[in-house]
Amino acid sequence: MSQNMMSVSSLNTKIKSLLEATFMHTLVEGEVASVTYHTSGHLYFSIKDDKSSIKCVMWRSFVAKMKFRIEKGMHIVVDGSLSVYTPRGEYQFQSVRIEPYGQGALALAYEQLKNRLQDKGYFDAQRKKLIPKYIKKIALVTAKDSAALHDMLKIIDKRWRLLDVTIVDTLVQGTQAKEQIAKALHYADTLKVDVVVLSRGGGSTEDLWAFNEEIVADAIFGMKTPTVSAIGHEVDRPISDFVADLRSPTPSAAMEMILPDMQELLYSLDEIADRFKHTINQKLIQKETQVIHLFSHLKQTSPQQKLKAIEKQFMQDKELFYRAIRALLENKKSNLPRMQVVLKQQKDFIFQKNLNALSQLETQFKLANPMFKVKEGWGEVIVNGSRIALRDLKKDDIFIVQDVDVKVESKVISSTSLVSNLKI
Repeated sequence: MSQNMMSVSSLNTKIKSLLEATFMHTLVEGEVASVTYHTSGHLYFSIKDDKSSIKCVMWRSFVAKMKFRIEKGMHIVVDGSLSVYTPRGEYQFQSVRIEPYGQGALALAYEQLKNRLQDKGYFDAQRKKLIPKYIKKIALVTAKDSAALHDMLKIIDKRWRLLDVTIVDTLVQGTQAKEQIAKALHYADTLKVDVVVLSRGGGSTEDLWAFNEEIVADAIFGMKTPTVSAIGHEVDRPISDFVADLRSPTPSAAMEMILPDMQELLYSLDEIADRFKHTINQKLIQKETQVIHLFSHLKQTSPQQKLKAIEKQFMQDKELFYRAIRALLENKKSNLPRMQVVLKQQKDFIFQKNLNALSQLETQFKLANPMFKVKEGWGEVIVNGSRIALRDLKKDDIFIVQDVDVKVESKVISSTSLVSNLKI
């Protein structure tokens, strides 16, 4: 048997020792052909070029340090070493660090998280809460000894001393900062303040990275209190700026943006007071004019004024009446002589007419008067108030004989008819 002969296990072991000793701390670049994030936390993937591919693995302790997620088709650079699994004679590349090819890992992680959160609606304008115009209570989530806190308190003292400030201390840098920031935000949301300000001073991308973490974005998104992100300088745009209800370029600027200026407010109050006084004076003048007008109108329409108007009209009518009467009298006076002549003529005519009528009546009276009808020596015979003929009297009848001047009561002694003694 040849001395060069060896077992499969020996060969695989020798290959393992040779490969692992030869390919330590090797950088390999290629396109991600497949990728699996296992529930255990390990990352299994493969990279390829136009001719071949190689399997790779990254254990969960290294995966936890990655700032971005690799995706199929991504061009990456893998740092690690070659390893052989001797039971199956298979080799794979064990990764300890992965970088995007030609691009920084943090920049890629930033874009990935930004795109993912945007798709989830974290940046939607309609969900952002309004910052109150006048803030009474505020919570500052930052490091208690930071320059950012000092700057904010300085602006608060200058602009709005009436503010009730609560400082929520937290780490703002380092591996544990993201969990502490999220926890501090949750706590600040329970304080029943008007606004929560998450702030940190300037720094490198790595220094500010805690504000690009998804856990911080989730905490801001879940806030019930309006939240302001004031991280770094003007050029810095962490993910927290996009999720917060308001973005400020610096911590100091955040205080100037959300707090009213006490001096400006005092000036505004003075202007409002002046405008108020002017408005009140104008209103008083207007109302005074209206009162004068109403008083004049009331005076014109009052019962006394109406009585005066009626009295005036009555006097005018009276004068007109007197004038008409005088004119009529003058007119009648001018006609008086003629009327006197006419009246005298009418009077004479009526007098003569009546005189003639009287004469006629007198004649008729005389004709009807018994005095003128009965001849001298003749009278009426009356019995019991009625006139009777003499021939109707009988012996012993009582009767009255009267003429115009005398009435005589008589008694029949005897009666003789003269008719029977007449001779024809």
